[in-house]
Amino acid sequence: MIESLMYPLRIEPIYQYRVWGGRRLADFLMAPLPGDGPIGEAWLLSDRDDHPSRVAAGSLKGSTLRQLLEQSPDLLLGKLAGRFRRFPVLLKFLDARDKLSVQVHPEDGQQGDIPAGESGKTEAWVVLEAGPTSRIYAGLKPGTTRAELERALASRAVADSLASFTPVVGDAVFLRARTVHSLSDLLVFEVQENSDVTFRLYDWDRVDPKTGKPRPLQIEQAMACIDFGQVAIGPVVPVIEEVAPVRRERLFQCEHFSVWRHTGQASFSVGAVDTPRVLVGLVGEGELEHAGLPFPLGRGDVVFLPAAVGACTYRPHTPVNVLEVALPE
Repeated sequence: MIESLMYPLRIEPIYQYRVWGGRRLADFLMAPLPGDGPIGEAWLLSDRDDHPSRVAAGSLKGSTLRQLLEQSPDLLLGKLAGRFRRFPVLLKFLDARDKLSVQVHPEDGQQGDIPAGESGKTEAWVVLEAGPTSRIYAGLKPGTTRAELERALASRAVADSLASFTPVVGDAVFLRARTVHSLSDLLVFEVQENSDVTFRLYDWDRVDPKTGKPRPLQIEQAMACIDFGQVAIGPVVPVIEEVAPVRRERLFQCEHFSVWRHTGQASFSVGAVDTPRVLVGLVGEGELEHAGLPFPLGRGDVVFLPAAVGACTYRPHTPVNVLEVALPE
């Protein structure tokens, strides 16, 4: 029965309070922001026990991604079924009104630093909006040693040891696990391994107004994870794969995920036979066509394309910018 119900699945965002967050996501997503405090993250696609994504529309409305994967792994994952304990990537929008903590994530092989059931965390960002004080910190300045970084921590001058640059809208930045990083005054899309393991090295001497206390640091774990050979990281150079009917650029391709960016106004194909894809609308409005039916996909929308849906056509109503996320095959 579920096979006959399978269609492009629009996913509800899950909002997360973050002390460094803002309220810009209210202008980017249709779902209203909760309360009036800082919302730093919208989890767009999450297969996690504490924050499971749910289908937002159609006959499967309310179903979680986990429930669908358990009921029909072949329909959801196609030829990738059986390879993953859970859906292996986590997608987010980040609204960093203030600075993220200076942080680092372990890589998959560092089992002593990774809680049971978790993985390492390689991630990547696409810049959606940039403010007057925008900054990305990624990697260390050349020659920085552990001893020098420890001295910088003691003197609260950590930023002096970090490589950084001023990003612009459209920049794509790849952050392999073990890379020290932070960002500020930016709205970004993030794709990452499905992990919530973060070690804070420094939090800019900030106090969380919810608790009245500084957030905890994990300096020893962070130091143990850092790749001190990882120097300055800048934006990637997109690989242009097509220029017609729309521009198709490959932004990222690694052992954990691949991401393409489609820009233009003509109709184009998305999805793939027997493998899942995820679409994220960044600019403009349009609709997917599947089995003769239209499925809206516009700014801020996230649509999971089950493997059983395969390739389908996206028909823009306006000029669009759409990301397409794939798993490794």
